[in-house]
Amino acid sequence: MGFIDLHVHSSRSDGTLTPTELVDYAIEKGLCAIALTDHDTVDGLDEITEYAKDKPIEIIPGIEYSTEYNKRDVHIVGLFIDYKAPMFQKYLAQFRQSRMERNYKLCANLREAGIDITYEALAEAFPDAVITRAHYARYMLDRGYVKSASEAFSKYLGDHTKYFVHREKVTPEEVIKVTLEAGGIPVLAHPTLYGMGHEQLEILVQRLKDAGLMGIETKYSSYSLTEERQIRTLAEKYNLLPSGGSDFHGSNKPGLELAVGYGSLYIHEKMLADMKKALSTKILFTDLDDTLLSKDKTITERAREKIVEMLSKGKHFVLSSGRSTNSILNVLSTLGIQQSGLVGRIYASAYNGAVLYDCGTRETIAHYDVPVSTAQAIFDRAVRRGIHIQTYTDTDIISSADDREIAFYTSVIESPYIVSTNLEKELSHAPSKLLAIDLDDRGKLEALRREVEESEIGEDITCAFSNAHYLEFYNKNAGKGNALVNLCRTLRIHVKNSVAAGDEENDISMLDAAGVGVCMVNGNPAVKAHADYVTQQDNNHDGIVEIIDKFILNQ
Repeated sequence: MGFIDLHVHSSRSDGTLTPTELVDYAIEKGLCAIALTDHDTVDGLDEITEYAKDKPIEIIPGIEYSTEYNKRDVHIVGLFIDYKAPMFQKYLAQFRQSRMERNYKLCANLREAGIDITYEALAEAFPDAVITRAHYARYMLDRGYVKSASEAFSKYLGDHTKYFVHREKVTPEEVIKVTLEAGGIPVLAHPTLYGMGHEQLEILVQRLKDAGLMGIETKYSSYSLTEERQIRTLAEKYNLLPSGGSDFHGSNKPGLELAVGYGSLYIHEKMLADMKKALSTKILFTDLDDTLLSKDKTITERAREKIVEMLSKGKHFVLSSGRSTNSILNVLSTLGIQQSGLVGRIYASAYNGAVLYDCGTRETIAHYDVPVSTAQAIFDRAVRRGIHIQTYTDTDIISSADDREIAFYTSVIESPYIVSTNLEKELSHAPSKLLAIDLDDRGKLEALRREVEESEIGEDITCAFSNAHYLEFYNKNAGKGNALVNLCRTLRIHVKNSVAAGDEENDISMLDAAGVGVCMVNGNPAVKAHADYVTQQDNNHDGIVEIIDKFILNQ
C-alpha cells in the first residue's frame, strides 16, 4: 500500500525547498508519487522530472491557478498537464504578464506607504520564483517594516487593504478549459477555505462541473472530519474524482508537513489509479446511417467482431444518431452483442444527443426536450410551407400527413405513426426532436431552417441536416457534441480519449468536441473540413474497422 501527495509547492513559487530537494524529501517520507503544483508556473517541472526519472517515485506534472469567483480567490489545481504544449505555454505567458503588471502596481502603492520596495528588488531577493504575496510579506519582515507576516497581510497585502491591487480577472472556468485542452485533470483545491456556506459551495461545484471540472480535493491538511465528509459527499454527488494533498510549502507554512499535513493526513495511491483510468479509458461515438451501417443498414461480421474486441478490452461504445432510442436499440439487437462478460459498456445518444441512454442498465442518463409550444410552432411553420414534419412519442411517430415522406421514412425505420398536427393532444410530454423531410426539394427545407433560426424560438433550437432530405430540430443543449461531452463527464473519461465518427452536418458538433474527429470518406465535404482524419474505406467497406484499429485499439 502506497501513499501520495498531489498538492506540493517548491521554491519556484512560494515554497522553500527546490524541486530537487522535494524529490529527496518525498522519498524520505516514503511517498510513491507527488504532484508539483506551483502557483501559476511550471518552471520547476523540467528539473523535478529529470532528477526523479531514475528514482523510486512518480512525478505528476501540475500547476495551481489563482482565479476569482464572486470576489473570492478560488484555486484550481491542474494535474497531468502537458505543460510543454504550445497552447498551454502561450496561455501561461499571458497569465504571467498580467501578474507582473499587478506586481509593479502593488510595489508602487507600497512605496507610497513608505516601504522601499521595487519589483526588481523582489525578483533579486527571490530568484527563480513566481512572486506572490508571501514573498512581499517575507521581504517586509526581513527589512523590519512589519513584525510578522500576518501584520503584512492585515496592513498592506490583504484583499481589503487600500494598497492591494486586484489582478486582471481570471475565472475558474477559463483555467479549467485550458487544463482540459492541455490534457490534464482540473481539480477544485481546498474548497472549505473559501468561506462559503454549504449552499454557495455546492453552487460553485455545480457550475464548475458544468465547465468541465473533473476532481475535487477530498483530502486536505486543514479539513476537520465534518469538512472531509462534506467534500466527499459533493464529490460523490457530482461524480468528481477524489484528490488530495498537503499543500506543503516548506518552512513558509510551519508545522505543515509533506505527506501528513498537520499529522493525520494520508492519501492512498488509489486516487492516482482512478485518475489514470480517467486519462486512459477510450470511448468511441459513431453515427449509424452511412457511418457504422452500410447502405443496406447492416454491418459485416468483421466489424461486429472488432466492436466486441474493443468492448472486451474495456473501451466504451456509443451509438450516436438522430434516430429514436428504440430504433437505436433495434440496431443494437441486430449486432448480437451480449454485454455480460465485457468490460466496456454500450450507450445510446439518441435524437441527436437529446437522450443519453445506458443500453446495459436500460436507464436514461440525460434528457433535453423541445417544449411542446416550440414544437407546435415549428410544426405550424412547416405545414404552412407544405413540408412534411414529424415528431415522436415514446412509441409512435406523430406525422403531419399520411404522405410519401412518412411512407419512405417508415420503410427504413419501422415504427407505427399517428397523423395529426395537434401536438398538445397527442403528446404526453415534451418531445426530444422534430424532423422535416422533403424528398425532392432541399431548398424548401433550407427556407424553413432560415425561418426558424430567425424567429423568436431560434435561440433555443438547433437546426441541422442529417442527410440531404432530412432537417432536424432539437434543443440547443442537446446535439451530438454536447452529448459526447456530457457522457464523458458522467463516466469520468477525459474528453481527449473520445473518438467520434460521422458523415453528415448533424455530426459536426460531435467531431469538433471529440479528442479525435473522424469523417467517413463517403461523408459530406463540409464535415470533412471539421475532421482530424478521413477514412480510406467507406461505410460499405468496413470504414468503422479502420477507425477502431487506428484510434481505439492501437493507441
